Amino acid sequence: MHGEVVRVERLTPTLVRVVLDGPGLDGFRPAEGTDAYVNIAIPAPGAAYGPVFDPQALREAGLPREQMPARRRYTVRSWDDDARQLAIDFVVHGTSGVAGPWAAAAQPGDVLVFEGPASGYRPDPEAAWHVMLGDESALPAIAASLEVLPDDASVVVRLVCDGPEHEVPLVAPDGADVAWLHRTGDAAHDGALLVEATRALTWRDGVVHAFVHGEAEEIRAVRRHLLAERGLERSAMSCSPYWRRTMTDEAWREVKRDFVAAMNADVA
Repeated sequence: MHGEVVRVERLTPTLVRVVLDGPGLDGFRPAEGTDAYVNIAIPAPGAAYGPVFDPQALREAGLPREQMPARRRYTVRSWDDDARQLAIDFVVHGTSGVAGPWAAAAQPGDVLVFEGPASGYRPDPEAAWHVMLGDESALPAIAASLEVLPDDASVVVRLVCDGPEHEVPLVAPDGADVAWLHRTGDAAHDGALLVEATRALTWRDGVVHAFVHGEAEEIRAVRRHLLAERGLERSAMSCSPYWRRTMTDEAWREVKRDFVAAMNADVA
């Protein structure tokens, strides 16, 4: 499946929205979850294939690793069924990585190939309240999740970002407790922001449904706190480390499986 870029929006200094449409989306069907994601495929420099290609066919062709497209997983920010347009938000940190620079340089007419979507989380309508914790990488899913909650839903949101200019407007239920946590550039301070904010939460009565996604070490600490100290049931939490500080995307992909296994072993 693929879409053609129709517009690119710079939402913050590091957040870029790419909107896709075109006949390549004719078979697209939205997933049930608000954390719906697609696996994008960006051609290697000088690739002989493209701009439209079949990632599975390339895998079966046995191309050398350096010629294979870079694969990344990104949350679907929104799907407009009437306009048949798909929006994906990319975190961009200069020339670092593959997907971010692609999004920053994207122009109308460019093509993005992807597989999916799939999903695993949607706010439980039976929960008494919700807690959503993360950073820019989790922002698209958190924003989409807030938009499906009823106006009277009880929800607490804590989001880490680089400063006030990195905040974005959120459509949330009346009375939502939303706070942005700003990094300072000090690694120890920044790494503790999310877990300290979680520790400071006033725990509400009733069953809670939690969404916890973002930087690996931060998410691991938050998960440990929620399960071991707050007594949260594992089944009541969607939790995943999206990236890891000091690691490139490729390096993180190599160790993620082992990291998640160790994180899950912290508190079963």
